[in-house]
Amino acid sequence: MTPFHLAFPVRDLGETRRFYADVLGCEIGRSSESWVDFSLFGHQLSAHLRPDTGDPAGAGTVDGVAVPIPHFGVVLEMADWQELAERLEARDDIAWIERPQIRFRGQPGEQATLFLRDPSGNALEFKGFASLEKVFAA
Repeated sequence: MTPFHLAFPVRDLGETRRFYADVLGCEIGRSSESWVDFSLFGHQLSAHLRPDTGDPAGAGTVDGVAVPIPHFGVVLEMADWQELAERLEARDDIAWIERPQIRFRGQPGEQATLFLRDPSGNALEFKGFASLEKVFAA
């Protein structure tokens, strides 16, 4: 699989660098005074400075749970998801939307999931699968 690229708005590059590097463990790549690149589990995120960025307002429903729209994130192997979930739950500064949980339990596509917001209000979801071959299971 090749990495995806996502460019997204942030209100402050300093707080964004701290969150993505210190909280999520991303490597910092190239940057300028108006943007910074991160490696999120091997995928390229480009945070672009937009001081007027606000919280997204929409929501959808998945497996009976309201989820923010838009959101972005990464699908992980279960061991990597569990390590991330445990690391985040040990912190007291996470802006949780949905704490770690299992969705579609016992069904095709069973997955672990968690949602949080970055300091600019961007919603992120991290999913964990026991088998990546089940990501698109119907």
